[in-house]
Amino acid sequence: MEDGRTDAGAAVRVTGLTHRFGDHIAVDGIDLEVRQGEVFGLLGPNGAGKTTTIRVVTTLTPAQQGQVTVFGWDTRRQAMRVRRSLGYVPQQLSIEGALTGRENVALFARLFDVPRARRAETVADVLDLVGVAEAADRLAATYSGGMVRRLELAQALVNSPRLLVLDEPTIGLDPVARDGVWSRITDLVRASGMTVLVTTHYMDEAEQNCDRVALMHRGRIRAVGTPAELRGALGTQATLDDVFRHWTGDNFDSGEGFRDVRATRRTAGRLR
Repeated sequence: MEDGRTDAGAAVRVTGLTHRFGDHIAVDGIDLEVRQGEVFGLLGPNGAGKTTTIRVVTTLTPAQQGQVTVFGWDTRRQAMRVRRSLGYVPQQLSIEGALTGRENVALFARLFDVPRARRAETVADVLDLVGVAEAADRLAATYSGGMVRRLELAQALVNSPRLLVLDEPTIGLDPVARDGVWSRITDLVRASGMTVLVTTHYMDEAEQNCDRVALMHRGRIRAVGTPAELRGALGTQATLDDVFRHWTGDNFDSGEGFRDVRATRRTAGRLR
C-alpha cells in the first residue's frame, strides 16, 4: 500500500511470532488475528506467553522472529505509527498517587501531544467518560481499586485510540469493581467501534464480554473462537472454565519469575 501498510484489514495480525528469553521459549510461533471492532480475549495461565505477546503488539518489546502488524503498520519498522493508534493499560500500576486524577491524565495528554488548545477539554471528557470526573481533583492515592483502573482507562483513551490493549485490567479487584470497569469498556466499544485486545484470568469476564477468545498455553495458541464455539466443542454442558482446563490441564508451571510474581502481587495489593 502507498502509505506503507502491508494489510489494513485486521486490527492486529500476528504471524509466526516467536520470542525467547535465553533458552526459554515464551512465545512459540503463534498466528493470531484480531478483527476491527471486536473485543478479543487472550486467555491462559500465568507464563503462557500472553504478556510477552501484548508487549510485542504495543511495541514495548521488538519481535524477535515473525511479524506483528497493527492496522497494517509493522510493529518493528513503523513503531511510532502503531503507538499513535493504540491505548494501553498495563498489568502493573501506571498512575502516580501523588498527583490528582486530572493531573495524571493531563500528563498522558502531553505525552501523546494532544494540542494545548484542547488539552483541558480532552482530559475532562475522558475523565467523565470513565466515571471519575467528580473525584478528578483528589489525589489518586485516595482512589479505590476500581477508580484506579478507570483512571488508567482515561489515560489510555486520551489520544482517541483505535485499539485499546488491556493486560489483566481487573487484577486484584472485587467483583463489583470488576463489573464497573467492564461496563465502561463495553460502553466505549458500543459508542466508538473501538477494537479491544484484553488478557484475563477470569473466565466469566471472557464469557460475558469477549466476542472471540484465544486460549494460550506454554507459548502456543491452543484454540480460537467465540466462547460459545469453544464450549460447544466439549459438549452442551461445558463452561469456559472446562475449556480452560481441557487445554491447560490442572497442573502447570506458571513460568513466572520472582520479580513477575512480586510486581503482580504488589499491583493487586494496592488495588484492594
